[in-house]
Amino acid sequence: MNGTMMYESLTVGSLLDHAMNYHAGTEVVSVEVSGEVENLTWGQVAHNARRLAAALDKMGVPAGSRCATIAWNNRRHLEIYYGVASSGRITHTINPRLPPEQLIFIVEDADDQVLFFDRTFLPAVAALKPKLKSVRHFVLMGARDAEAEATLDGLKFYDELLEEVEPLAQWPEIDERSPAALCYTSGTTGNPKGVQYTHRSTVLHSLGGNQPDGLAISARDTVLPVVPMFHVNAWGVPYVTAAVGAKLVLPGPHLDGESLVNLLNAQSVTLALGVPTIWMGLLEAMARTGKKPESLIRTVVGGSALPPSMINQFRDKYGVELIHAWGMTETSPLGTMNQLLQKHDHLSAEEQALLRQGQGRPPYGVSLRIVDEAGNELPRDGETQGDLQIRGHWIVESYFGKNESALTADGWFDTGDVATLDADGYMIIRDRSKDIIKSGGEWISTVELENIAIAHPGIANAAAIAARHPKWDERPVLIAVKNGEADVSEDALLAFYDGKVASWQVPDKVIFVEDLPLGATGKVMKNQLRERFGEILMTAEG
Repeated sequence: MNGTMMYESLTVGSLLDHAMNYHAGTEVVSVEVSGEVENLTWGQVAHNARRLAAALDKMGVPAGSRCATIAWNNRRHLEIYYGVASSGRITHTINPRLPPEQLIFIVEDADDQVLFFDRTFLPAVAALKPKLKSVRHFVLMGARDAEAEATLDGLKFYDELLEEVEPLAQWPEIDERSPAALCYTSGTTGNPKGVQYTHRSTVLHSLGGNQPDGLAISARDTVLPVVPMFHVNAWGVPYVTAAVGAKLVLPGPHLDGESLVNLLNAQSVTLALGVPTIWMGLLEAMARTGKKPESLIRTVVGGSALPPSMINQFRDKYGVELIHAWGMTETSPLGTMNQLLQKHDHLSAEEQALLRQGQGRPPYGVSLRIVDEAGNELPRDGETQGDLQIRGHWIVESYFGKNESALTADGWFDTGDVATLDADGYMIIRDRSKDIIKSGGEWISTVELENIAIAHPGIANAAAIAARHPKWDERPVLIAVKNGEADVSEDALLAFYDGKVASWQVPDKVIFVEDLPLGATGKVMKNQLRERFGEILMTAEG
């Protein structure tokens, strides 16, 4: 050998080892199901994760087994993330908001051997247990609970399992290409599909996604992931915060606006992450109570398009920067972050705000392109729309349990989004390919129509859908939720579009509803809205 470098496997356990060795005293704050706030440290989390690994060994759970969780964001869930994956097993986070038939399918499809769950979900797990044939061990995430024990035969208790063993002295040797975590998509049609992340892809995502133009989390930050740990691994935050030794605040089940603003201030949070519906609730609570996020500097928003009006409200009223991000289960999830370039410094605040409305540009580690229906690459001019495709170090290659590739013939993953790209890589999602409206041969973006509606002070939330039309094939219909007792009419809301879009893009009709149907990850279920209102213009015409 001559002039070689050391090689060490990129493993999830190495992230926690760094936190244990160099940030052992940094806080991990956990809001429990009971509402109690528990204060631990990264050193204690690491110790408990090693005890969990030893407990799984004692239970006879083989390496390579999938261990499922149905749980909130709390410290036991964090310990499971690391104790399972670092010991050569696979952490399988399950979204509890999915319907029972999908939960059963996911557990059985994954062949889960262990199911960890929070006390909140005891009734659901007890009801599902007879149909969960693969699960050998049901573990309540807490201390012994007589009522729970009587409800579910053979129940084990997390705290007791850890008390019965000594922690592993060291993690086993693991191939960095072996699986570390498993998440299932929450698609609106068909059964969910499993996306299995490797140790290597997880570590690279943690490093690539946390560049200064990415999440930019440092040891000086206090980070609150409101995005659930069952939603694409909380966007990688449990891994990134260990890698840099940041203080981590896990909010538990109480995600209403008032609970969040209280937690933000009590823990001096500097960075929070979540989907737009979370921040809508926070804005409402702050307006109602007069409370402000005293320490919060920035939030990362993803999961669905961020209304521009929300950016302005957080900036102008509270001095908080909202940073748009984009990704999906298949991309681990970070695909883009919207941070400005040096050349944008001379722009006015209004011009910079306009740039911040898109989903941003890719970090090192992923590449983007847009293509036409024939798969031909389209120009990156910021105007041409095409199907968005992605490739990179932390992008899916094939779905769990499937023998066929999930990629195009030349190795790209088709995201299902319609987007534009400019020469600097700034990407704007114009719509989901299944949602975009084609009216008389011309495209209308539902995202743009929704953003305009939400900017109206009388509107709390809105969704635009394609409704069938006898002449134009499809026309836009807006389904809107009023802001409290706001008195806004259909005519007034449609007049709000004047000068903001071409007249032919203005919705044909507004329908006011009490609330919008939200899916398991907080996205509006437009398929349900299309089923309910998709024929309304045909009826009106007839």
